[in-house]
Amino acid sequence: MLDLIINSIKILFRKKGRTILTLSGIAVGVASVIIINNISQCGKTALTSEIDGLGIGGITVSLKKQSAQLSQNELNEIKSLSYVDYAMPVMFEATDAYIRDKKSSIYLWGIDRTAKDVIALELEYGRFINTGDISSCSKNCMIDQTLARSYYGTDNVVGKRILINSGGSSSDYIIVGVIKTGSGILQNIMGSYIPNFVYIPYTTMQNNMGSSNFSQIAVRIKDDYDNETAGKNIIKTMERNANINGAYSFMNMAQQKENIDNIINIFSIVLTAVGVISLFVAGLSIMNVMLVAVSERTREIGIKKALGASRKIIVMEFLAESVILTLIGAVFGIVLGIIISWVGVILLGLMFVMRVGIIMEILAFSLIVGVIFGIYPALKASKLKPVEALRTM
Repeated sequence: MLDLIINSIKILFRKKGRTILTLSGIAVGVASVIIINNISQCGKTALTSEIDGLGIGGITVSLKKQSAQLSQNELNEIKSLSYVDYAMPVMFEATDAYIRDKKSSIYLWGIDRTAKDVIALELEYGRFINTGDISSCSKNCMIDQTLARSYYGTDNVVGKRILINSGGSSSDYIIVGVIKTGSGILQNIMGSYIPNFVYIPYTTMQNNMGSSNFSQIAVRIKDDYDNETAGKNIIKTMERNANINGAYSFMNMAQQKENIDNIINIFSIVLTAVGVISLFVAGLSIMNVMLVAVSERTREIGIKKALGASRKIIVMEFLAESVILTLIGAVFGIVLGIIISWVGVILLGLMFVMRVGIIMEILAFSLIVGVIFGIYPALKASKLKPVEALRTM
């Protein structure tokens, strides 16, 4: 077997130019599949993480009818349910802030001390909103990393002041924490379409807006319980207690995240299909090269058959050349694809994830392509009659 492989490689590189061109076609097809899958996977991982950071990994409960309310009583009802891990009141307002006399559009969130558990906030500097801030309706806030960098040129701005418009009036707030959120792939792609986030105690925001109700209640469901089922049960419980049908609604943000994942997967499959088609085109070039090789080596084949070489041996020789040609091209394509993927991921600011599974699948598929497109030339060579082959100049 080793002799067969070594001999096949020697034969292939007799015609270096033709072999290199064929290898290039295979390598490009394989590299395109590797690049598409690696970057889409890295992008999906980063996007999922970013979505979690934006606080849409669980369920949000909202009012549908103004005759009902979303207050501390409803929050306590939700917290008491056995399948609820955390529940947090949420207030929000699209407004403006002034930092160093510069105006910035922000999304102002009113949260409580459990925010880091419910919406997966990651603290960079300082501290989170705590119980003291909630009880005293403090004028403390947390801002996201992007806002800090944009106006101060640094991440650590703890202790700085920011003027925030909320509920029709403006107040000075002290920055007590910097959050790593709104600063990743979504911010890079969408830029100014995603506003900067600022977080204040929900009690402070209630005072600003003159309301005891919440905008929403964010809920984190326990891992062993289905979000969709939990959402439906929460609404039933709340409507039964309020004695108002259709009073509340919920949004399964985890389902929205799955929908985004599915869209990314569809794009990945479509683009991968294009790469696979290019591999088949490369397979046709392999068949063409092997058919030319059969014509060029007709006399050689006749001598081998005259000396006793069986059809099986001839088939194995030509099939080995086809498979080796494909696998060498695939290896070059994998290396090229990994390098380009790594560079692309770095430029996009993502984390590189090596997908060993797709590499093994590509190698297996390349082997199949080599066999499929090499079998016909191999059979054609094996069917040559020694006498006719020897007459060929």
